[in-house]
Amino acid sequence: MSSQDSPLHPIDDAVALEPAGDGRVRGRTVDAWANMVGPFGGTTAATMLQAVLQHPDRLGDPLSLTVNFAGPVAYGGFDIAVRPVRTNRSSQHWSLEMTQDDQVVTTATVVTGKRRETWSDTEAHLPDVPAPEDLETSEDFRGVKWVENYDIRFVEGAVPDQSSEEGAAESTTTMWVRDLPDRPLDHVSLTALCDTFFPRSFLRVGRAIPAGTVTLSIYFLATAEEIAAQGAGFLLGRDHAHRFHGNYHDATARMWGRDGTLLAMSHQLAYFKA
Repeated sequence: MSSQDSPLHPIDDAVALEPAGDGRVRGRTVDAWANMVGPFGGTTAATMLQAVLQHPDRLGDPLSLTVNFAGPVAYGGFDIAVRPVRTNRSSQHWSLEMTQDDQVVTTATVVTGKRRETWSDTEAHLPDVPAPEDLETSEDFRGVKWVENYDIRFVEGAVPDQSSEEGAAESTTTMWVRDLPDRPLDHVSLTALCDTFFPRSFLRVGRAIPAGTVTLSIYFLATAEEIAAQGAGFLLGRDHAHRFHGNYHDATARMWGRDGTLLAMSHQLAYFKA
């Protein structure tokens, strides 16, 4: 189904699910989120989270999400088995499996919980960078459909020029990003936004190479109210890797609101071939 046929925002269209009985929900991929191979991993992650968010037995708001991309997700329909494995007084643990043709393609775990007022502090502060209005929207990778759903403005570490003969000395990318068209921020859209960074291996090698996320964990550090307070504005993201070795590398990202609130951070392990 094309997003042009739906009145929903593209991200809401991508995560739309319907009950399928026996603890399962059913969804389908959306053309607007096509990646170079299969659908954009950020929408797959957001869809897994949505399966928990709409579950009638959910306790509290998302605290963490871990998604393991076990195999390529094919374009078309899929089922997600959703199971609360344990519910405590203030937290709840979930297990999920996405299947296509009775084969597992993605697994996930989610932790939800009730947040309470307590002592708090933030050590990771919003970097001092130019405002998004002072930067140009990136046109890199606009031929990849999912990128067209975002306004991305690089502060540093932009997508390398394909004619480059050498890579960057280090892997940090800092960028402003927001949904296109405008959409108020929530856990679903924040999940997808956490995966909008291109592979760190591209930057270090100096060109696009075969690469893909194997496992992605997102930690939601803000309350639902703090996330909603961002409205449809830009978020600032910073992503970097620590080591590239044996066909795999890590990546750690932070996402801030323009008001300086640290909203989420993510860790992932990615495959690359160079």
